[in-house]
Amino acid sequence: TKYTPRARDGNGPVLINAQRIGQDPRFAAEPNTSLLEDTEYGKLPILGEDGSRPMDQYARPWSGARGTRIAIVVGGLGLSQTGTQRAIQQLPSGVTLGLAASGNSLQRWMQEARRAGHEILIQVPFEPYDYPANDPGPGTLLVKDPAAKNLERLHVAMGEITNYTGIMNYQGGRYLSDVKALEPVLRDMASRGLLFLDDGTSAQSKTEVLAKAMQLPHAFGDLTLDGQLQSDAILKKLDELERIAQRKGTAIGIASAFDESIAAIRKWADEASQRGVEIVGVSTLARESVAP
Repeated sequence: TKYTPRARDGNGPVLINAQRIGQDPRFAAEPNTSLLEDTEYGKLPILGEDGSRPMDQYARPWSGARGTRIAIVVGGLGLSQTGTQRAIQQLPSGVTLGLAASGNSLQRWMQEARRAGHEILIQVPFEPYDYPANDPGPGTLLVKDPAAKNLERLHVAMGEITNYTGIMNYQGGRYLSDVKALEPVLRDMASRGLLFLDDGTSAQSKTEVLAKAMQLPHAFGDLTLDGQLQSDAILKKLDELERIAQRKGTAIGIASAFDESIAAIRKWADEASQRGVEIVGVSTLARESVAP
């Protein structure tokens, strides 16, 4: 069988196509040192000698059932201490958390999030169309700069923490639409066994064509859930996301770690599970983007 032939509780590693997916939850905050290299930017993820990938090592296992599957990704962790703490403690453990590369105490938050069962991504700032009037922050990857400079910025961000399955963009409409700028960055992620989550906000994004060509596991946000920061509006977006997933089989919703977002996602998740919806880590859906 493709998946472990037993009932699962959402914790612990699972075998998928003979690959070990996930970590023992007792050690989920500890990195697998065989999947790290020491660099001037800190410890960066690499493929294991046996071909094992950080994306699989740090993934949240799922049931293997082919019902309605939804990934919810809540970004911006590390920017507000109270917001970060609330997200880790109150969101269902199936929710994927995005830690902002420019955030504070990221190692601590990574460890707390992993112990709570969350899959995590590192959120990297990319150049938007209206830069510099709209500046995503320090370390933003810029179209005009050489590839080596942007790879350095990417590696600085990646070196902030360990135990993540991949990279998620923060802004980046202009950067993600530029093939020449984007290609070396995605190729670096692919070579390290990571995934890339495109938040889906840029209609001109070249992520898909490039990622498919280089067999980079990737995924796209279907909806931004908290464009309007009222609980009722967020719940309506979550219902819309569920309808998308019922139609397609899967869907991905993107939110930020605002109090209203956390409360709405928590409320919706309780009810959605009773309707047979499974909340999965984003790696589950990204893995299928390059499935044979």
